[in-house]
Amino acid sequence: MALSPAAFLAWTDDLTICRILNGMWQVSGAHGAIDREAALAAMQRYHAAGFTTWDLADHYGPAEDWIGLFRQRLAAEQGPAALATMQAFTKWVPRPGPMTRPTVERAIDISLRRMQVEALDLLQFHWWLYRDTAFLDALRHLDDLRRAGKIRYLALTNFDTHHLELIVSGGIPILSNQVQYSLIDRRPETRLTAACVAHGVRLLAYGTLCGGLLSEKYVGVPEPAPAALNTASLRKYKQMIDLWGGWSLFQELLHAAQGIARRHGVTIAAVATRYILDKPAVAGVIAGARLGLADHYTENARVFDFALDENDLAQLHAVTDRGENLFWHIGDCGDEYRR
Repeated sequence: MALSPAAFLAWTDDLTICRILNGMWQVSGAHGAIDREAALAAMQRYHAAGFTTWDLADHYGPAEDWIGLFRQRLAAEQGPAALATMQAFTKWVPRPGPMTRPTVERAIDISLRRMQVEALDLLQFHWWLYRDTAFLDALRHLDDLRRAGKIRYLALTNFDTHHLELIVSGGIPILSNQVQYSLIDRRPETRLTAACVAHGVRLLAYGTLCGGLLSEKYVGVPEPAPAALNTASLRKYKQMIDLWGGWSLFQELLHAAQGIARRHGVTIAAVATRYILDKPAVAGVIAGARLGLADHYTENARVFDFALDENDLAQLHAVTDRGENLFWHIGDCGDEYRR
């Protein structure tokens, strides 16, 4: 069954994306081994189901190479024109230090070669250390490479409001900023969203399902012991839940989301995803894909078949408003990576 037209966003004149992006962090090694052939077969299934947009990074293990291999197979099976139906958004995450034009161009050339493309659809730039202002040099060189045709669009990953505004006010065209955003972590709403709206920047949200904790699997279960948190995602987002309000309040949120999900005939994950997709400035939500281990595209498709009404939102907010604003515990978006 084809995805609803609501699943797609005509983001620019020449870039249309699926609003649920397939996240490839899970192939980085932090979530266990994944078989390459099984992963590539799963990528074909996701694409055929309409989930044509991929989120990855230069440091996600073989992710960029697998995009290149998938492109080969797609062209071989459906013809070269089929390549225009997929989008692959990678990241460059360099170590701080001098950012010369050759340094930047070498990094981009590696991604181009691995992904087997002539131009990167979207290059999302991350920087670890704000006090090292070489990130501005890197972005100027990246913008030069954009104008030279090696990058179609520039974006950021985990930049806070102040530095986003610094960059766009300096004349660097930024299409999006990828940040953590969920029912638990609503930090973008404190400052970042308003800045994005003002500057025409969109948000790509990750962590929306809290690594899988926002699901029926965890309704009514005791707080998991550390040993049971067997992936990097589970460990990370359990820490976020602890800061937000703890396991007892999280159970209240799960029960509220489950009631809403049952009324709409969907899953808790669909409710959590729909909630973020409806937020101002959000272009898409990144859903981790455990390629070759579990397919979730059928469930993900249901996100576009219902809408949250005022009663649904009131029930969710009755719980979330009792949790802590993580902005005051962690800082602005991305600050957790700069401590």
